[in-house]
Amino acid sequence: MTSWPDRRILDLFGIELPILQGPLAGATTPQMVIAVSEAGGLGGLPCAMLSHDQARTSLDIIRQATGKPINVNFFVHKPPAPDASEGRVWRDRLKPYYAEFGVSGDVPAPVPGRAPFDEAFCQLIEGYRPEVVSFHFGLPEKALLDRVKAFGAKVIASATTVEEAIWLERHGCDAIIAMGLEAGGHRGNFLSMDMSQQVGLFALLPQVVDAVKVPVIAAGGICDARGIVAAMALGASAVQIGTAYLLTPEATIAPYHRAALKSSPSDATALTNLFTGRPARGIMNRLMREQGPLSAEAPAFPTAGTTLAPLRAKTEATGSGEFSNMWSGQAVRLAKEMPAGELTRKLAAEALEKLRR
Repeated sequence: MTSWPDRRILDLFGIELPILQGPLAGATTPQMVIAVSEAGGLGGLPCAMLSHDQARTSLDIIRQATGKPINVNFFVHKPPAPDASEGRVWRDRLKPYYAEFGVSGDVPAPVPGRAPFDEAFCQLIEGYRPEVVSFHFGLPEKALLDRVKAFGAKVIASATTVEEAIWLERHGCDAIIAMGLEAGGHRGNFLSMDMSQQVGLFALLPQVVDAVKVPVIAAGGICDARGIVAAMALGASAVQIGTAYLLTPEATIAPYHRAALKSSPSDATALTNLFTGRPARGIMNRLMREQGPLSAEAPAFPTAGTTLAPLRAKTEATGSGEFSNMWSGQAVRLAKEMPAGELTRKLAAEALEKLRR
């Protein structure tokens, strides 16, 4: 076999390899996006933690370096209304830590650390016309979505249940990311916040494939060629890989995060809402062990991190990640250190070799 058995995503996006680099907010650089796209996959730029000016600068760098297709990713959420009492409850839980590390718990009012897709972002990407635009936590309002589709972008979004996949297809997605429970970072759920309903990729994937007509992209626990082949056997047209790219030199993660990824055992991750207010999978640390990892007292997304900021600053200065989020999927032990472009080509070549057998 010299070509991929399912070309739907390749033809839809205009790419050579059915590998999407997960848009890793806070870790992805323009250089990572460029390397993956130049290798034949689909590089993904996360904009949730970027200002409009930062997103523009990143897109300028990417477009100047490659003419290959790219994905630009956004969160879709409604910032919560200010709730002073909620912040006080969480600060009270953190007081012993403030005292231990000699920092003040008098923090400013919560400031959202992640921005949702809005009119300004929409106007920005209209000028760059990315080939793919992806969304997390659902889809934006119809008027904005129509504008994205009007400049020719293919729209994809994450589904963590069959019901979410059906909803996304009905509302205009060109392909759907089936996001298994193994995936690192924020869960993409949007129809329900009940984590007990979340399922693993290999239970979710074939059900989503059967339920929708658009191509399906598998995400969660895929870090090597075996995962790619297994996902395709269950009907995926492509895979989205995140955690494996965290160990590339193009990733901007803190040294303590990189060290934790390289040394963590297979059972080292858990879902937590302590750092942002929304469930996300990361490597276990002191805060997660002692206060969660899931707590009903954590402030609403995305403001939870404000009260943690003094603790993060103090501990990170010593090289510690005990009070910082270290996003990771469950297959972290399968990740290998190598440049992003090389990793993309290696994964594709090894997967094709296995498909030939």
